[in-house]
Amino acid sequence: MSYGLVGLSAGSKAAMRTVVLASADAQLRERLCLQLTAMRWQVREAAGGAEAMAQLEAQGAEAMVLDHVLPDLEVGEFAVQMRIRHPVMDLLWIDGGVEVDGVRSPRRNELLQALRQAQQDVRGSGAAGEMAAWVAAPVAIPLSSSGDRLGSGERTPATSQVASLLRSRRVEPGRGWYTGSAERETAEDPGCGIADIEAGRLGPANAGQGLLLQEDRLEQERLAKRPRASPLPEMVGESLVMLELARVVRLVAPRSTTVLIEGDTGTGKELVAKAVHRLSARAAKPFLVLNCAAIPEALLEAELFGHTRGAFTGAVQSRTGRIEAANGGTLFLDEIGEMPLALQAKMLRFLESGELQRVGDNETLRVDVRVVAATHQHLQQRAAERSFRLDLYHRLAVFPVFVPALRNRMGDVLPLAAHLLGKLGEESPVKRLSAGAAMRLMEYDWPGNVRELAHVLERGAILAEDRREIARDEIWF
Repeated sequence: MSYGLVGLSAGSKAAMRTVVLASADAQLRERLCLQLTAMRWQVREAAGGAEAMAQLEAQGAEAMVLDHVLPDLEVGEFAVQMRIRHPVMDLLWIDGGVEVDGVRSPRRNELLQALRQAQQDVRGSGAAGEMAAWVAAPVAIPLSSSGDRLGSGERTPATSQVASLLRSRRVEPGRGWYTGSAERETAEDPGCGIADIEAGRLGPANAGQGLLLQEDRLEQERLAKRPRASPLPEMVGESLVMLELARVVRLVAPRSTTVLIEGDTGTGKELVAKAVHRLSARAAKPFLVLNCAAIPEALLEAELFGHTRGAFTGAVQSRTGRIEAANGGTLFLDEIGEMPLALQAKMLRFLESGELQRVGDNETLRVDVRVVAATHQHLQQRAAERSFRLDLYHRLAVFPVFVPALRNRMGDVLPLAAHLLGKLGEESPVKRLSAGAAMRLMEYDWPGNVRELAHVLERGAILAEDRREIARDEIWF
C-alpha cells in the first residue's frame, strides 16, 4: 500500500520523499503513515521483509523504517542485505534507533519525529510493554572474521544466503568489508563477521547488540588502541580497509623485503607499489615497471636480464635488462602470474642470490634491487595446480599486501569520483555529479574497480557536453 497527499501541486509533489515502512504491525504502520504523510512523505508499506525487498528493487527509496521483528525473514540478516543492496538508503529502526555511521537522509529528523510520536501513541494505547521490548541498537555491517570464536548458534538457510552474498562480493579471509567511516571498528561497536552470520548469531534476540566473549572484547580493544594510519597520497579513500592498507605499506616500505601485491584488476596495485618505493630509502633511485603479460614469452627473459650482442637473432648490440637498470631502486613486476615456468626458475635464483646473468653471457652481475610483484590471480592455488612455482610464490610473498576491490569499500566511491573528475578538469572545465548520478554510482557493483569508475566518469563528462553537471542518464556501465 502506498500513501500520498491528495491535491498537492506539481511542485509540492516533486518535493516529496519516499520511505519504505517494513513492519507486520498494521496499526503501527497506519499511525506512522498518518504522521509521515502529514510531513509530505510518500510512504510505501510492507508487511514483511520479502515485500519490502520487492518494493525497493522495483523503485528505490530515500529511507527505510524497519521493525525489529519480521514474520518472514530474520531482521538482522535482512538489514545487512539492505545495507549491501542499497548503500545510499537511510536505515532507521522503528523505535528511533539509527546507525551512527550510516547514510543520513536530508530529512531524517522528520522521520525521527514521526517515530517518536508513534511511540507515544502506542504507549497511550496500552502497548508500552511491547514497545519497551524492542531492541535499540542497530545491526553492524561485517568488518572482521574474528566472530568464529563466539558461541554456537543455529544455522538457517537464510543465514547461509547472506553469507554467500557477502562472499560473492569477494570478502577476503581475515580482511574486512566496510562502507562507512573508520570509526566503526571499536570495542564499543565491533561489527560482526561472516562466521557470526552463518552461525545464526544475528537472531532477533541479539541482533546488533554486539555481544562478544571476553577474548573478542580484548582483541577489539587492542585494535582500537592501535595508532590509526592516515591515507597515502597515492590512494583516495578513508574507509577502514584503505587505512589498514596505508598502515601496512608504511610498515614494510622502509625495509628491503619482497612484497607481493594482490587484488582484482583495476584496483590500483601499481599505485601501492609506487607508495612502497616512495616511502623507502630507495626513493631517489629508479622505479621501473615491467608487465609480464605485455611482453612475448621469447623476449621476456632478455627484457628482464638483458643480453649480449649476438645472443639471438636480432641482438645487434648488448642491452641492459630491467633488473640491472633498477640497481639501487625498485623493480615492479606486474602480472607476475603470467611469467613462463622456465623463466620462474631464473627469477627465483636472482631473488635468492641477488645475482643475474645476461642472455648469452657467462659472467654474473650482483645488483641491489628490491622486487615488488603484483597479480590478480590466486598464485597459491596456481602453485597447487603446478602452473606456478611454489618456491617462487613463497619467495615473492614474504610480505603480501591485499588491495580491496571497490565494491568492498563503497564509501570511497564518491570521494574517488570527485578526485577523478578533478583530474579530468585539468584539460577541460571541472564537472560535478548530480544527485541522481551519484546515487547511480553507488548502486553499481564495479567489477572493473577504480579503472572502470574512471572510464565511466570520463564517458559521462563527454555526454554532458557543455553542462557542468553530469546527469543520471549519462552514467553508462
